[in-house]
Amino acid sequence: MVHTYTFKGISKETLWSTIQNKEVLQKALPGCKVFEEVEDNVYHSVLGINMGPIKGEFTADVKQVDMKEPEFYRLLVHAKGKPGEIEADAEMNLEDTENGVLLTCNAEVEVTGLLASIGQRIIGGVAKVIIGQFFKDIEKETKNLVE
Repeated sequence: MVHTYTFKGISKETLWSTIQNKEVLQKALPGCKVFEEVEDNVYHSVLGINMGPIKGEFTADVKQVDMKEPEFYRLLVHAKGKPGEIEADAEMNLEDTENGVLLTCNAEVEVTGLLASIGQRIIGGVAKVIIGQFFKDIEKETKNLVE
């Protein structure tokens, strides 16, 4: 799964510091109830997701690894909920372009349980909506921090 978003009028360094801010992340993650750092670059979160056939609460452990500030990091995610489990390995690339900072999320995702039976196309569509909303909220929060 690949998703891109262009952040206009924001420097790469400002975007990087925003996506490293746990308060901003908690606001921007859809349905986020808990987002706490349990050790350096390791977070525990609780997300309530209610989108189409995917409903329920997920607890997730998220690790940031291979960090190359302000251009690249990987997210390793393990999430569990009644609808199943999600394992994700996402590469996050930040790149300056003529139009702004291009953030590319390239993720490998595996699902089990009811989520797996729903089908990859539906899950991919839901994931794109969630990621798209997350990027829009990050952009809004970044602009709020700059102003």
